Order: sequence, then C-alpha cells, then structure tokens
Amino acid sequence: MTVSTTEPNRTAAPTVREGDERLVQLTEAAGVKVRALIAREQQGDFLRIAITGGGCNGLSYKLRFVREPKTGDILVRSAGVEVLVDSKTALYLRGTVLDYSSKLIAGGFKFTNPNAKASCSCGESFSV
Repeated sequence: MTVSTTEPNRTAAPTVREGDERLVQLTEAAGVKVRALIAREQQGDFLRIAITGGGCNGLSYKLRFVREPKTGDILVRSAGVEVLVDSKTALYLRGTVLDYSSKLIAGGFKFTNPNAKASCSCGESFSV
C-alpha cells in the first residue's frame, strides 16, 4: 500500500504487518458467514477482531467490519477473509480459532482461545 507523494491532500497508507493463521484462524464455516455478512452489510472489506475489558470474566471479544486498516495492525488472511488485529489484542488472541454455527440454539460465532484460563458459558468473555 503506497500513496504517491505528488498528491497534496492524501496521507500515507497505514503500516500494516502480515500475520498468519498462527495468530487467528477462521474455520470454513466462519469464513463463509463473514464473507456473506461483508457482502450484505457493506460496512467494510475487513473483519476487525478486538479484545476489550468487560464481560463476566474480564475480557470480551468484539467483531466489526472496517473499511481500512490502522497503523500497526496485523493482517491475517484466513478462509477467504482479511482479518485485522491490533498488537494489543494479538497478545491475547494467539492460536485462537473462530468458528460459526447456524444452529438455532447455541449458534453464532464461537471463539476457541487456548490462552483463556476461564470463560463464561456463552463464550463471549474470558480471563487469562
């Protein structure tokens, strides 16, 4: 991603590092669902995974679509999806698998995080 310096009103593209599926991996089911949501929602071409404070176990996962990366992001390509992770989130995410189930009960996106010491029953928050 390079931007010409001859265009006066453009800023340089953010510096993004390439990551791999050792950081985060999407199952094929998760990839299919995310790609469908990207097409339907038209909120951006990247899936951002973040970990924030909150939830019943102290940390919770956040998923959202974004149009472009931020400086310092790590870009992981998995199951046909471009995933962005900030460096702070990467500390807690390494080795995580994101899956999707269309089951009526207990369906949706599910994280399997080997770094989590405990997680809540819904799987949306964890502690390390």
